[in-house]
Amino acid sequence: MSNSVLLPVFTHRSSIETPSFIVTMASTALSSVNLGFRSVPAYKRHVSSTQSPSLKLHRSTGQQHLLSSSSYTSTFTSRLPVLNLRSPTRHLNFSVKASAAVVPAKPEPTPAPVPWQGASMKPLVASIATGIILWFVPVPSGVSKIAWQLLSIFLATIVGIITQPLPLGAVALMGLGACVLTKTLTFAAAFSAFGDPIPWLIALAFFFARGFIKTGLGNRIAYQFVSLFGSSSLGLGYSLVFSEALLAPAIPSVSARAGGIFLPLVKSLCVACGSNVGDGTEHKLGSWLMLTCFQTSVISSSMFLTAMAANPLSANLTHNTINQTIGWTLWAKAAIVPGIVSLIVVPFLLYLIYPPSVKSSPDAPKLAKERLEKMGPMTKNEIIMAGTLLLTVGLWIFGGVINVDAVTAAILGLSVLLITGVVTWKECLAESVAWDTLTWFAALIAMAGYLNKYGLINWFSQTVVKFVGGLGLQWQASFGILVLLYFYSHYFFASGAAHIGAMFTAFLSVASALGTPPLFGAMVLSFLSNLMGGLTHYGIGSAPVFYGANYVPLAKWWGYGFLISVVNIIIWLGVGGVWWKFIGLW
Repeated sequence: MSNSVLLPVFTHRSSIETPSFIVTMASTALSSVNLGFRSVPAYKRHVSSTQSPSLKLHRSTGQQHLLSSSSYTSTFTSRLPVLNLRSPTRHLNFSVKASAAVVPAKPEPTPAPVPWQGASMKPLVASIATGIILWFVPVPSGVSKIAWQLLSIFLATIVGIITQPLPLGAVALMGLGACVLTKTLTFAAAFSAFGDPIPWLIALAFFFARGFIKTGLGNRIAYQFVSLFGSSSLGLGYSLVFSEALLAPAIPSVSARAGGIFLPLVKSLCVACGSNVGDGTEHKLGSWLMLTCFQTSVISSSMFLTAMAANPLSANLTHNTINQTIGWTLWAKAAIVPGIVSLIVVPFLLYLIYPPSVKSSPDAPKLAKERLEKMGPMTKNEIIMAGTLLLTVGLWIFGGVINVDAVTAAILGLSVLLITGVVTWKECLAESVAWDTLTWFAALIAMAGYLNKYGLINWFSQTVVKFVGGLGLQWQASFGILVLLYFYSHYFFASGAAHIGAMFTAFLSVASALGTPPLFGAMVLSFLSNLMGGLTHYGIGSAPVFYGANYVPLAKWWGYGFLISVVNIIIWLGVGGVWWKFIGLW
């Protein structure tokens, strides 16, 4: 409690000094105030409750001064003699009012319960139960016990990734831990994929996106796009889709193309249009745009031999299996018609079934131009970022000539950004999504790779081949069944290259034996080896990149992935089949 005091000022017609005993009396009274009225002189005292708080020390005929306040007031008075040399002794009436704040005690609030920070129990139990049940299912003939045990852990991890009892990286790390604990994989084998370049290329893409947005270069390019195509969300989407398709034949890594160039641009566009993660505006534009750009990235990858790193592997296996060559021109000629149809149909279909809440914005181009004018000329950091991006893309395009792969080019580009301070290492460390994606993607690559090494994929392929071959169907029906089994078995793969290496030769051999035109069968399997990457958030290099932006929930990602896969199969086997007949492929 704080008591403020103002000493009284006495006025009198006579000019005399204030007697010392008056000052003493005032001091005594004030001391009583400071002591909380525990020791009060023998004056008349009165205590009353009042809502007009005051602390007053005044002469009855003098001036009044407000000193302090409280809810309780104590008053005492005294008649003090005043000596006047020219007049008889008179008495001065003093009144001292003091008050002290008394705050009623409030009960301490009950502390809020600390929310549970651990795993969601039901999804966790479902994931573990899946693994345990499969673990104790009798091992099929032709499958090794260790391969079956790894399959049970892999599927349990997939269930955990779908239901998400914990963040994806934590689920995948637990899966690897289970592999090591049960001696299904050694520690070196379980963590071997952390040395694979693809997960690192994806993580590096997030770091590039950080610099792209931080410098403002992303906003500048985004506003340029909006100024040209931004009067409608659909027009904006198509401009990105066909821009990516034009770059596809020049950049042989879908991870680099999607993550290093288009993810930063798409994120900048979403933010520029007011669609952000975590504030309820995801559906304004971002959800549809992210899903559209991802699904069309697998289409553009299937259109050119050099658009995806695993496409040359398909061409090589084709030559080894049926002794026919798929060149760049033949691949592009066969894929161009169904590819363009898919690039037109898929964005529009998603626009209808998963629409952005803002479909048209006629004022957006004008607003974008105003924003560009307000931004002014490019800053030093923007120029460095643009130069670094051109350097990296140039190495992605021409790196094969000087033996520089995609991930090496990306590391070189990031090094330039770190040295110049455009991006700091602390900012890279803060990119939690990048590290989380690196963890779970590498874990799935390792487990899927060892499923193949343990012979499970080969056993599956041979079982399918025997089953389809024994049905006695026409080659068209048999090939249709083989195509569906080849396509949807990709749920078990975290890499297109791994899938191709494990199953392409077996399926092509059986298709040819059942009467399918060999080159036709090889071309169809090659195209589908890209399109099947759209099924999941881990099936192709661009999937973790776009999913990691967190605009689309996992359930919707898988659901729309399956739906678009059906549409793509119909287009490529229907429209594509007619086109391939026209050009003499079968």
